[in-house]
Amino acid sequence: MTDDSKRPPRRHRRPLLAAAAVLLASGAAIAIPQLAAAATTLQSLAAAKGKTVGFALTSSYLSEPAYKNIADTEFNLVVAENAMKWSETEPSRNSFSYAAGDAVADYAASGGKELYGHTLVWHQQYPGWVDGISSGTDLLAAMRNHITNVAGHYAGQVVAWDVVNEAFEDNGSRRQSIFQQRIGNSYIEEAFRAARAADPAAKLCINDYSTDAINAKSTAIYNLVQDFKARGVPIDCVGFQAHLILGQVPSDLQANLQRFANLGVDVRITELDVRLPTPADASELATQRSDYQKVFTACTNVARCTGVTVWGITDRYSWVPDVFPGYGAALIWDDNYARKPAYDGAAAGFGGTVGTPTPTATTGSPTPGPTTPGPSGGCAVTYGVNQWNTGFTANVTVRNAGGSAINGWTLRWAYTGGQTVTQSWSSSVTQSGAEVTATNAAWNGSIPVGGSTSFGFNGTHGGANPAPTAFTLNGAACAVS
Repeated sequence: MTDDSKRPPRRHRRPLLAAAAVLLASGAAIAIPQLAAAATTLQSLAAAKGKTVGFALTSSYLSEPAYKNIADTEFNLVVAENAMKWSETEPSRNSFSYAAGDAVADYAASGGKELYGHTLVWHQQYPGWVDGISSGTDLLAAMRNHITNVAGHYAGQVVAWDVVNEAFEDNGSRRQSIFQQRIGNSYIEEAFRAARAADPAAKLCINDYSTDAINAKSTAIYNLVQDFKARGVPIDCVGFQAHLILGQVPSDLQANLQRFANLGVDVRITELDVRLPTPADASELATQRSDYQKVFTACTNVARCTGVTVWGITDRYSWVPDVFPGYGAALIWDDNYARKPAYDGAAAGFGGTVGTPTPTATTGSPTPGPTTPGPSGGCAVTYGVNQWNTGFTANVTVRNAGGSAINGWTLRWAYTGGQTVTQSWSSSVTQSGAEVTATNAAWNGSIPVGGSTSFGFNGTHGGANPAPTAFTLNGAACAVS
């Protein structure tokens, strides 16, 4: 199974390091990539195939000349990374705020780029007042009102909307979001009908992660689309996020896209990035190039694939290092706006070639800090968390600080804040009361001396979410960093 790593919330990336900001202000440190007059760009290659290539935009980054130059020249579609989500557009009930979203829309219009809407209904990044709605009838009314206003505001500007985002669990069951619990199974259909009424011209999509392969989750969405089409419920497209780990592009990605297209809907790669351990070496960057080429090729080969959107331009602002410590370098341009081999892979996937030299290693990517051996001298654990409202995503890295390889591992800890684990990836996580146990997946049970492995999970909390202070690995205490 491809590990999209149970797509955690897209939070605003931490601000640019102060030193880098000073260098940018002086105009001395970061060169603006310049394209030769006859240079091939991703958008020209996409257009030649009848596709679009997009990127997720936070409009404040356009103040950096290097960022804006790439945005202007390489892409013909824009999606707001955060600015059109519920928390941004309706911070209090029936009080709408469009300044941030309009900045993205204005940029797209000024450059002749298509605008893609993201997202109308999602179980994360909605305002706190939504949690206070206990009645399913009232929540349905609030959801309809939100969709009517936001989709109506951008009618005529947005070519497509992610109407509902991440509605399914990996096993194919419905995610038990506030909308599912209080409105019921009908909420997805209700959302699509409201979106169609608000903007009849926009294509309406359902979007999710870990659906790139043919699996239980993608099949559940396939069945929903099939049902909607049979009953005349408006649905036009399916988005495949494709937050991938190095070397794990599903072999059946193209077949999966095609089976949805055969239902009579468009498909799109909507949030592509390929993360890897940092700092990256030349071999890893070469594999990443191949991964990008595979994804772009799969889209090129499916007539109803409208294109590929990458979840950002530069590694400098990628969400990955904040959520997965020790991982990063997931995008096409590095921290200093230099093209990576991944650019050539994307271009090749669209059937093109580029002649611009590419770096052999990334620079400026975060490197995991040193860890100290635990009391047994055998292990060290790094626990990172990203939280919101009453939910959180945790990423745990286990390092072998002992003198022999670990073959098979079980990590245990206790929560003191009443937290509950809801789903996990790259491990099997069980919970009994406050006690949590994580065991290795089939493919990551071996940790060499000095090596590490990571896994993650989503959970809920009641307002307090203290991090665990003690871990044991195979019964031995670990250092916590």
